Amino acid sequence: MTDIRRIQDAEVAGKRVLVRVDFNVPMKDGTVTDDTRLKAALPTIEHLMQAGARTVLLAHFGRPKGQRVAEMSLEPVAQPLADLLGDPVDFVDDITGADALEAVADMSDGDVLLVQNTRFEAGEEKNDPAFAEALAKLGDIYVNDAFSAAHRAHGSTEGVAQHLPAYAGLSMQREIDHLVKALEAPERPVVALVGGAKVSTKIELLENLVKKVDVLFVGGGMANTLLHAKGVNIGASLCEKDLADTAKTILAAAEAAGCQLILPSDALVATEFKPHPETRLTSVNDVAEDEMILDCGPATVTALAVAMDGAKTVIWNGPLGAFETPPFDTATVTAAKHVADLAREGEIVAVAGGGDTVAALNQAGVADDFTFISTAGGAFLEWMEGKALPGVEALR
Repeated sequence: MTDIRRIQDAEVAGKRVLVRVDFNVPMKDGTVTDDTRLKAALPTIEHLMQAGARTVLLAHFGRPKGQRVAEMSLEPVAQPLADLLGDPVDFVDDITGADALEAVADMSDGDVLLVQNTRFEAGEEKNDPAFAEALAKLGDIYVNDAFSAAHRAHGSTEGVAQHLPAYAGLSMQREIDHLVKALEAPERPVVALVGGAKVSTKIELLENLVKKVDVLFVGGGMANTLLHAKGVNIGASLCEKDLADTAKTILAAAEAAGCQLILPSDALVATEFKPHPETRLTSVNDVAEDEMILDCGPATVTALAVAMDGAKTVIWNGPLGAFETPPFDTATVTAAKHVADLAREGEIVAVAGGGDTVAALNQAGVADDFTFISTAGGAFLEWMEGKALPGVEALR
């Protein structure tokens, strides 16, 4: 996956460079409330400005479904981006029409231009060849710096790359390089932690990981389905009992691949799912019919810590319990702090991704100690599942 063309190898001086960025930022009343994704794009934009390129930014915002929706305009993003860059950012309320072409033609070397939300055009999500060709007329070179959108074969992520020399931006490179280091060419042993509510959302992920990692720990609600498949009575816990056969297949695949699969051995249970209910710590083999498993117990966390102490690489996706509802965040926070300690001491490479995972690590106060945290969501998950991402394939 590392055999991609990189922006450092492109001659960009005086060239019009189309850059696909992720500016799908949180916004309230027309004001950007979190500029994390704007900051992620700065290294590539600054690289191009310093090299004398004419940078044309492409991005989507929301789900306008090919319609012009005033509340989904990208115009409010231009000034916050300019403030971060310390240089002007022009905006054009057009994508591939005469106004956009004229705005690009008026650019000078080092200028930055943001065009309107690409999803205002129906051809974007359909990856319409005519739309991709029209986009390509705005530039001489294409750069994809939005790994978070790389799992989508859209006009601005894949189609336009068929018409222009295509390269990976610096943020895209950083994401890919870390993910390759974690799963495709890792230092072993590799331990993966996978949590979340349902096995059904992560079947392909589990099937891929048992073939790639040395130890796989499954927590959260999805562990209940695997425990049920092994004949454990999990009481009133969240469980997809109709997936028992699928769970058995995953367990068998792990054994066949020589992957040690760890499931919770003890749990914090309650008869009500609410903040701070009456709880009981018990073996997973002693859950009452009216009790729900809502978090892993300390013996499970200790077993997980021992596995991580022997690892060189740790990959994390999903919380280990119902972490949003105290006290069922205990196992997730304790395990996260242990991973962070190992990463900070240089003992392991620790990579994490997924919305719930990022929230959990922030809640534990350890996000900055991980080697790398992906905010890419769907693209991160599909990469973990071993799928080819259209936006990355187009850069090979």
